[in-house]
Amino acid sequence: MLAPMSSHPFAETPEPPYVAVIFTSVRTPGDNGYAVMSASMDALAREQPGFLGIESAREGVGITVSYWADQAAARGWKQVAAHLVAQRRGRDVWYADYRVRVATVEREYGHDSSSLDGEH
Repeated sequence: MLAPMSSHPFAETPEPPYVAVIFTSVRTPGDNGYAVMSASMDALAREQPGFLGIESAREGVGITVSYWADQAAARGWKQVAAHLVAQRRGRDVWYADYRVRVATVEREYGHDSSSLDGEH
């Protein structure tokens, strides 16, 4: 439901451990107010204590991963009143199916090809 706001495609997360909430979904046809609510939830999540970042992709199956400082912060976001409204609307209107998985990130590593200074 949420999308990154920066031009960088990945959330800027701290050294692990931290929490990842993985929301995988299949949408129902039509927008039905989804885009407006998605933008609103994105902005609201960024204001929550312990929010670290978010990554999202959708092509058939949507996957949104939000990152939180700890389990308490992730649980806190789940209970924000406006987010509860969005969750209910998602179950009733926007999602044909979804799964939520919560995990603790223990390691993080990657590769940034832009740091190679033209070398291959």
